[in-house]
Amino acid sequence: MKKLNIKNNETAIYGVGGLGEIGKNTYGVQFQDEIILIDAGIKFPEDDQLGIDYVIPDYQYLIDNKDKIKALVITHGHEDHIGGVPFLLKVLNVPIYAGPLALALIKNKLEEHGLLKQAELHEINDKSVLKFKKTSVSFFRTTHSIPDTMGVAVHTPDGVIVETGDYKFDLTPVTNQPPDLQAMAKLGEEGVLCLMADSTNAEKPVWTKSEKWVGKSVRHIFDEVKGRIIFATFASNLSRIKTAIDTALAHDRKIAVFGRSMEAAIVNGRKLGYLDVPDSAFVDAQELKHLPADKIMILCTGSQGEPMAALARIANGTHRQISIQPGDTVVFSSNPIPGNTLSVNRVINELEEDGATVIHGKINNIHTSGHGGQEEEKLMLRLMKPKFFVPIHGEYRMLKIHTKLAQECGVPADHCFILKNGEVLALTKDSAHIAGYFNAGDVYIDGNGVGNIGDKVLQDRQLLSEEGLVVVVATINLKNQEIQSGPDLLSRGFVYMRESGELLDEGRKLVFRTIRRAMKNKNADEKSISKAIVNDLSNFLYEKTQRSPLILPMLIMND
Repeated sequence: MKKLNIKNNETAIYGVGGLGEIGKNTYGVQFQDEIILIDAGIKFPEDDQLGIDYVIPDYQYLIDNKDKIKALVITHGHEDHIGGVPFLLKVLNVPIYAGPLALALIKNKLEEHGLLKQAELHEINDKSVLKFKKTSVSFFRTTHSIPDTMGVAVHTPDGVIVETGDYKFDLTPVTNQPPDLQAMAKLGEEGVLCLMADSTNAEKPVWTKSEKWVGKSVRHIFDEVKGRIIFATFASNLSRIKTAIDTALAHDRKIAVFGRSMEAAIVNGRKLGYLDVPDSAFVDAQELKHLPADKIMILCTGSQGEPMAALARIANGTHRQISIQPGDTVVFSSNPIPGNTLSVNRVINELEEDGATVIHGKINNIHTSGHGGQEEEKLMLRLMKPKFFVPIHGEYRMLKIHTKLAQECGVPADHCFILKNGEVLALTKDSAHIAGYFNAGDVYIDGNGVGNIGDKVLQDRQLLSEEGLVVVVATINLKNQEIQSGPDLLSRGFVYMRESGELLDEGRKLVFRTIRRAMKNKNADEKSISKAIVNDLSNFLYEKTQRSPLILPMLIMND
């Protein structure tokens, strides 16, 4: 880590994650010996990150400065903002402040990880104020696709740093109160030193449609459809879930819920008062068999084509309780996240082949984003009137466009900063400069393992998926320079062994010669012999097949 040049009279802001990417949102505001952390999210893996469950930021800078961290404040309960909380708490025991729904979701996560008892958790709302020795934190109400969303204002001796969280200006929300424009305007009037704002929809020159607008389309579908309706959406989108449930009840349909995360969402939504649904509205899988098709709505996960989600298992016939019936209509009430389009299309094709009618896509008006478009981003800039601007939560092109919008709204170009993860911006009342950087790379979560998966492992997994595997087995007496058995070659996913006897026989002879040659080296050991096998066999197989399988030597070393 390079030495940071933060002076004693400066406030530093940085992203540990969330800059130049969608996900891993984890931001810091630091004045002297006080750090306020905002969110602790995860990022879902790219297609080439095989076997990885999700990605978190490298927390080393926070660990090195753990005594300065006063609070982790949460803007809302989506995975890219709270998914990293258990992993952060494993290395840092920091107090957590969150709204009711986000706190309920965090408690579930901490219980799964065995961390709930030791966690210091505080429930807050948009009127809460946290006071520390040199800084304080206030909040303001926003709207998003999940209830209890808040922006964060960190008050420092240099001025106020505002972080918007995810937001849109939905003036007719379904599950929450409308955004508190007065609170935002008051912050702007009193003076905002720096605005850190959500850039997700910076490419879209629109005002994002209200959730109420989606409700009209959903009601139209329920008016027209006579058979069963299978409604798939994000379990975290309580606004959409409420829209679906309210419409089902208005059409005298019973509701069956499938998918663990969807079931949890319903429980939390009812407990916290966001979903007003009587017990009698719900039925289980057994009761479905006795109801007419036009009296059923199945609410489930899987709108992103996830292979283990309820909808994918219904589509491919592996769900134990539900299968597609003639006359079923499946509603995808979400747009595919980038990278998920192929998975979604596969599930749609399977459902259509099974005889279902599938309703999806923008043309059916059954989804709206939880993020504001350019018009809302401009409104936020006008309300906050920041002296300095840092776009966050977006890939580089989004951050760049958002910066141009800020300049159109009166922020000077030299007061706008597109930061990378780990890059530190130091601010005073009148100045801003880059004050160095710290390492903020990716850490991979693989099963229960944290950080033990490196780029080399990912490369090997990619190679395995594309080129296959060749295992070399031999028993060697290094002292006598003897090959006692083998070498044998085993192929998996590379060539069919029964039809490739000549190739594998040539490969065995090559490896035999390679081992004999490598053993003669006076510094020969298992590692050097394995390396020679990989090198020679790789070249041979590529020359013969134009393919490069992963080669795994398994040497038994006898004395």
